[in-house]
This record gives sequence, structure tokens and C-alpha cells, in this order.
Amino acid sequence: MQFDHAGIATDDADALADLYADLFDAPVAHEEHLDDLRVVFLDLGDGYFELLEPTDEGTVARYLDRNGPGIHHLALATDDVAAALDAARDHGVELIDEEPRPGAWGHDVAFLHPKSTGGVLVEYVEH
Repeated sequence: MQFDHAGIATDDADALADLYADLFDAPVAHEEHLDDLRVVFLDLGDGYFELLEPTDEGTVARYLDRNGPGIHHLALATDDVAAALDAARDHGVELIDEEPRPGAWGHDVAFLHPKSTGGVLVEYVEH
């Protein structure tokens, strides 16, 4: 596996994208609406920042209410999300997603519960 992206919760994806474009020379690579989120990917060359701006009530909106803006999750690319979930199960890791589900860019994704991963919400992404 390798690093894919850092998901960052924000109330204003446009302002944060402009700041990161200036600071890190990170242009917008992709943007879409997914469920209750506006998702903006910024290209870092060897990975992405994924800006998560809630458009309705949901998990990221609740996260922002509880914690404020900041890192929401870290994502690792894998060739097989289902196999990665099986390996996590074998290691006793609590899963949020028992099976892969559709995510941004049409990729299959699944999340591991932060209670089992040192307080970090981890996402598997299959391109």
C-alpha cells in the first residue's frame, strides 16, 4: 500500500483550495458532490489533499461541529480493498465498512474505525 490522500474537513473548500494552491502549488485535480459533501482534490504530485465541505448534515458536518476544521482521515491506496479489509479483520481491527463501497472519483473505498488504529480514521482506496 501507499499513501493516497489526506482528507481535510473544512467549512470553505474554495478558500482552503486557494490557500493551498498558493502555499503548496497544489492545483485542483478533481471536484464532485458526493452524498452530503462537496469534495475537492488538490494534486500534490505524489498524493492529494481531499477537501471535504459538508453540503448537508452528515458525518463530516458532525465532525466539524465536534472538532472544527482539520485532518479528518488518511487514505492508503490498495489494489484490492476487499482483501485489505480481510487482513484488517484478521488483525482484530474494527471496521466501519464491512464491504467496499463507492467513493469519490468512482473508486471503491472502505474505512477502518479509529478506535482500532491509534485514533486515526483510515480509508482504503482502490483505483
